[in-house]
Amino acid sequence: MGKMAAAVGSVATLAAEPGEDAFRKLFRFYRQSRPGSADLGAVIDFSAAHTARGTGPDARKVIRSQLSVSSVSDHDAHRAGLQPVSKWQAYGLQGYPGFIFIPNPFLPGYQWHWVKQCLKLYSQKPNVCNLDKHMTKEETQDLWEQSKEFLRLKQVNKRRPRSLLEKLRWVTLGYHYNWDSKKYSADHYTPFPSDLAFLSEQVAAACGFQGFRAEAGILNYYRLDSTLGIHVDRSELDHSKPLLSFSFGQSAIFLLGGLKRDEAPTAMFMHSGDIMVMSGFSRLLNHAVPRVLPSSQGEGLPCCLETPLPAVLPRDSVVEPCSEEDWQVCTSYLKTARVNMTVRQVLAIDQDFPSEPTEEKKRDITTEGFCHLDDENSQVKRAKLNPDS
Repeated sequence: MGKMAAAVGSVATLAAEPGEDAFRKLFRFYRQSRPGSADLGAVIDFSAAHTARGTGPDARKVIRSQLSVSSVSDHDAHRAGLQPVSKWQAYGLQGYPGFIFIPNPFLPGYQWHWVKQCLKLYSQKPNVCNLDKHMTKEETQDLWEQSKEFLRLKQVNKRRPRSLLEKLRWVTLGYHYNWDSKKYSADHYTPFPSDLAFLSEQVAAACGFQGFRAEAGILNYYRLDSTLGIHVDRSELDHSKPLLSFSFGQSAIFLLGGLKRDEAPTAMFMHSGDIMVMSGFSRLLNHAVPRVLPSSQGEGLPCCLETPLPAVLPRDSVVEPCSEEDWQVCTSYLKTARVNMTVRQVLAIDQDFPSEPTEEKKRDITTEGFCHLDDENSQVKRAKLNPDS
């Protein structure tokens, strides 16, 4: 209780900067917070939600959420690398209807597959990434092959140049998001990964959204100094479908606000394996990531990533084996990084994109501007987006 009081007091006494709203003030507070200090005492930790309830004003918002256990068979859950839905813990927050937080429902070792996919497969062409702004398609053809030796030597030579994977900030899948126009279009599309689509369909069904179609994905690659600016994901044409978020690697602080930025947000931890679902009222709320937290053990992996992927997988599993060599590269990367996958359904059934001006269609998505992920001209923007930084 003492930590909670200290943290709340610190926020309360933090002077607002000119023109700074409640959300930006909290964003700045947590951006400057010190890991392991009382500054983080007010942050909800859903992985310990059964003990967190009642310790402070935000923790008392935590409620249990009901899942649709019968909508996903144990076999299909296993195919996606998930525990049976009956074993998942799911939580919501009072005042945020439609928000569901599922602390790490993955089977031991199965996160390895999704981490490897984000780094080795999803970063490949024809998918689009931030490096396309500064490099040719040939130069970004296979980021994994170009980076793996750099990452293997990471522990030996800390002053080596950063690999291309370490300069990666975002990748788009399926319908490729246009960062300048903040729109999707039929012309900017590549096939969505079938394994990620299957995983997303199972999670959506468990949360009551049978028939969810994974049509677009944005992968964010965070370094320890990265942030995600305050924004609303409103570009999808069908807001009745949820936004799914999957976190891997180092922990982070997530801020969930209101419909307007003058509403103070609620802070929560996101740990490796955690899944968030934003639907209904919560689908269009402001949110942000002000802080990625380094491991308390120095450059180490979360405990849930220390268990290897089983050698024998279900015959029809969408999860593929991960070699020791590949995981060595993933481990080196994740010791100082976090990866987040967000998956969305863009169109309603039988819905088409509205017609766009000819010039808009001609624009090359590989030469668009940086990814700020801000809904308005916010002063808080996505950090370290320049691949040369």
